Amino acid sequence: VQLQASGGGLVQAGGSLRLSCAASGRTSSSYAMGWFRQAPGKERDFVAAISWGGAGTYYADSVKGRFTISRDNAKDTVYLQMNSLRPEDTAVYYCAVRNTGWASMNYYDYNYWGQGTQVTVSS
Repeated sequence: VQLQASGGGLVQAGGSLRLSCAASGRTSSSYAMGWFRQAPGKERDFVAAISWGGAGTYYADSVKGRFTISRDNAKDTVYLQMNSLRPEDTAVYYCAVRNTGWASMNYYDYNYWGQGTQVTVSS
């Protein structure tokens, strides 16, 4: 399975970005997807996750009310709409696939990872 993330960039505080992540290859018949982020010198942290059907969504407390995760199964793509961005949101954002339809906030539950896309929020 290959994951290609895109949509990162430089934005001012208060601005918005939309990340996309397209999955290709031999994915399982149903799979959850998630977003994690890693700032310099820090661990990779959970951001958001979505179940196969889209009904189950989970968010880190730090992004609730500002970020929205969604997916288009016809395109094997997950999105992360990020609004009201803050400098502390600056990080490399990674998308991930879990070989089951149930979403998880646990880094170790994901089987495949994308290459990451840089998000920089200036103050």
